[in-house]
Amino acid sequence: MGRWRNYNPNPAGRAVGDCSVRAVAAALGVDWETAYALIANNGFLMGDMPSSNTVWGAVLRQNGFTRHTIPNTCPDCYTMEQFAQDHPEGVYVVCTGNHVATIRDGWIMDAWDSSEEVPVFYWQKEE
Repeated sequence: MGRWRNYNPNPAGRAVGDCSVRAVAAALGVDWETAYALIANNGFLMGDMPSSNTVWGAVLRQNGFTRHTIPNTCPDCYTMEQFAQDHPEGVYVVCTGNHVATIRDGWIMDAWDSSEEVPVFYWQKEE
């Protein structure tokens, strides 16, 4: 059973290079432009690029998310799909090392089917 839902708030319909913006938009429930501005401003203040995990991660931290690592018990077999199945409730921003997507209530919200990607760490919205 697929856990992916097509989600691409990019106003130009692009789906390459802006995964952190799309993920932050989905996680915070804001539009793409607002997420981009939050991340870009953080990058400016931190002296780093908006695509840096540190920069977009700080936006999540500022909005009530905490970072967690995924145990390295099966580094090549645990997928985004399985993470989504294991987390049927809540908001998570899951990073694979070279990609990031939001999982909301067990659904991968992404512009392409990233369900077979292997997650490395995640941010969880604390209630």
